[in-house]
Amino acid sequence: MQVTETQRHYWQKNLRITAILMAIWFVVTFVVGYFARELSFTFFGWPFSFWVGAQGALVVYVIIIWFYARYMNKLDQEHGVAEEE
Repeated sequence: MQVTETQRHYWQKNLRITAILMAIWFVVTFVVGYFARELSFTFFGWPFSFWVGAQGALVVYVIIIWFYARYMNKLDQEHGVAEEE
């Protein structure tokens, strides 16, 4: 099966956005959580380390999922592979 230039472009954009979002996930999950104790300031009335562990990471995860779904829907429509609703 021969891969067309459009399919190659679609796959490259898919891999690029996935890599970027996975890097954001890694930073939020491991880097910010690891260094949160050194970030000793209050955020919405709570210590930042508590906020990151209890709420902040979850908010970022939901935003990542929302953005990926929105981006891929637009990419699917752009390349003519969108599902019929």
